[in-house]
Amino acid sequence: MSESMRIWVEVIFNVTYLIVIWTLVVMMARRQTRVLPADRPVAKRLTWAFALLALGDTGHVGFRVVAYALGGLEANPALVGLGALSTAYTVTLFYMLLVDIWRLRFHKSLGIAGWTLLGAGAVRLIIMAFPANHWEQIVPPYNWSLLRNALLVVQGVGVLILILRDAFRTGDATFKWIGAMIAVSFAFYTPVILWSAQIPMLALFMDKASAPPQQVAAAA
Repeated sequence: MSESMRIWVEVIFNVTYLIVIWTLVVMMARRQTRVLPADRPVAKRLTWAFALLALGDTGHVGFRVVAYALGGLEANPALVGLGALSTAYTVTLFYMLLVDIWRLRFHKSLGIAGWTLLGAGAVRLIIMAFPANHWEQIVPPYNWSLLRNALLVVQGVGVLILILRDAFRTGDATFKWIGAMIAVSFAFYTPVILWSAQIPMLALFMDKASAPPQQVAAAA
């Protein structure tokens, strides 16, 4: 595939993805009144969670589209970095919100596990504010990327375990599926972060095969 064709494929994919995710957010918001009153607090938070993902990815993939239009990624590193920063913050808040969703759905107190996961998110937010992250670069420092991603894995896997544990205990089919989808996302995410530097084709799991492995890890 030629470079120009690869760019067009990425641009079309990115735009299509943003249309789909924002359509889902709007549909979820409009259907809030159909949810039983007892379930509305959870439904509202799920809508906010999807909105966070959509907002962050609008920066992440949307700014890449803008960067291509302005001359390419290499010519607009600050724009690409700003997009990566936006999705890094929103996905952190997304997993923190999932902890609260788990608490409400299964009528739990946060406890040690919940507070630990919220703490991991708070630490990640602080770490991402350090200038040493060099968000203005297309390929920021790899060690800082791994540190950020390690905390994200703690958040994601932690809330995944809590959700699946209680969903199976209570027979909650909806949250069994939510837990399964989180597990699938990490099944794709983890090999890319850990081994894409050695096996670049693994980056296909995150639709980033055209990017350097360091840039793939930095995206989160």
